[in-house]
Amino acid sequence: MRGLDHLTLRFTEHTDRARALPKRPERQSGCVGSKAGRPELHSRKPVWTRSAASFACACLVGLLPALLQGQAIPIQIPSTTPLSVQLPHHIPMKAGESLEGRLLYPVYVDHRIAIPADTVLRGSVIQLDSDRSRRIHSRLRGDFTPFHIPVVRFDQLILPDGTRQPIMSDNAKDGVPILRLSPPPAEKKGSFVTRQIALGKQQLKDTAGLFTKPGRGDRLVQFIYSQLPYHPERIETGTSWTIELVQPLTLEFRPPEVATDPVDHGGSKQPAEPNPAPDQGTEWRLRAYLQQSISSAREKSGDTFQALVTEPVFNAGHILAVPEGALLIGEITQAKPARSFGRKGRLRFRFRELRLPSGFSQPVEGTLAGVDSSKSANLQIDSEGGIQPKSQNRVIVPMVLVFLAGRAFDDDGSQVGHSAVASNGFGIVGRVVGILASSRNVAAGIGIYGAALSFYDLWLARGHDVVFTKNTRIEVTTTPGRNQLEGPEVKQKPSPSR
Repeated sequence: MRGLDHLTLRFTEHTDRARALPKRPERQSGCVGSKAGRPELHSRKPVWTRSAASFACACLVGLLPALLQGQAIPIQIPSTTPLSVQLPHHIPMKAGESLEGRLLYPVYVDHRIAIPADTVLRGSVIQLDSDRSRRIHSRLRGDFTPFHIPVVRFDQLILPDGTRQPIMSDNAKDGVPILRLSPPPAEKKGSFVTRQIALGKQQLKDTAGLFTKPGRGDRLVQFIYSQLPYHPERIETGTSWTIELVQPLTLEFRPPEVATDPVDHGGSKQPAEPNPAPDQGTEWRLRAYLQQSISSAREKSGDTFQALVTEPVFNAGHILAVPEGALLIGEITQAKPARSFGRKGRLRFRFRELRLPSGFSQPVEGTLAGVDSSKSANLQIDSEGGIQPKSQNRVIVPMVLVFLAGRAFDDDGSQVGHSAVASNGFGIVGRVVGILASSRNVAAGIGIYGAALSFYDLWLARGHDVVFTKNTRIEVTTTPGRNQLEGPEVKQKPSPSR
């Protein structure tokens, strides 16, 4: 009863207050438009109207990501951005020949992938420059093909969704088939004889691989071509160029759809796989491009150089640790130029400093973990990060050629067969001359000439230097310092879809 009396009292109070309010004046006839007869209107909005507006704004903010889900976002790739392009199939070496390559490594903008790997680029061979050093080397061995160096230009980018985007890039002429080198585990050093035996075994394995690995038919055709005095040229499969954008490139992307986290059979959520995966542990692996050429013939110990980081690095918490655009400062620790008598060059360097785009820098200890190198350079990385040309067997090849040249003086068997075996070193021209001359001395002389060329190349000629051109891609393993790199905390972003 007490509660009922309380409610009755409250209702009575509200009723009395409503009766005490002044009544609205009635509209009188003849007073339309007059101030005296116009009722006074209040401009204050009811409370429920303001609440509805606030609720609508909150809903709009919450639905904004969904509304922008299908909207295209422009992303600009700055000029001078390097693009590594590889030729998947060989093509004839002709001026005006069209070519189609694929992007070897993704391009990052704003810490996420802007152009994915394997994106198609199209271009053409714009001119052919003469390769004088190769011409001289080949003519001494019976090959009179006028070798050239192709100059190419890529002018179109085909995105994964089929969109064709014109680009402006510089001309590239340093295209070569590349190998990704990495340091092997530490090897035991042996005597000169032991090393020569090991090199001989490796050479036999490599030779056997020419007949067992896929593509042996094409390799056989190219070997026959190399014995001819003239043969057509081609740009080989796997030839790679690193081009730079001349003008900024603007692309349109669509934000990725929000994917639900995968759930295991037990019902617990599993974290989605990030892209790229953050580096775990205490080591960072930085992918960068050299900003200048370095060579064992030109550099000196203590010289510095720079490498541009092109892929962001995230820590275990998916927080940005090193953004793309950071600079690695390297220092040459050993530079030994190549010399005569087959003494090869040697190069060693380390990375001592990391500079962020914001200007903050931190000392680091970085060592070379991988590098893209030309196949023809035949380089190797030792377990300590030093780079030098691979050692060649300097004994077996000249001895074999001398032994074959002596077969011309054998009395058993066919004289024509002995002359064909003995006349090595000048291609098919030398063999034809050795056979048609019907002279043991001529056949043996051609064979001795080939053995002399081999002896000169391996023992007397100047060795090869270690050369890395500008925009050579490297991988550096570095340990971050105790002080974390200063900068805003940036979470890892998903790559935009196309």
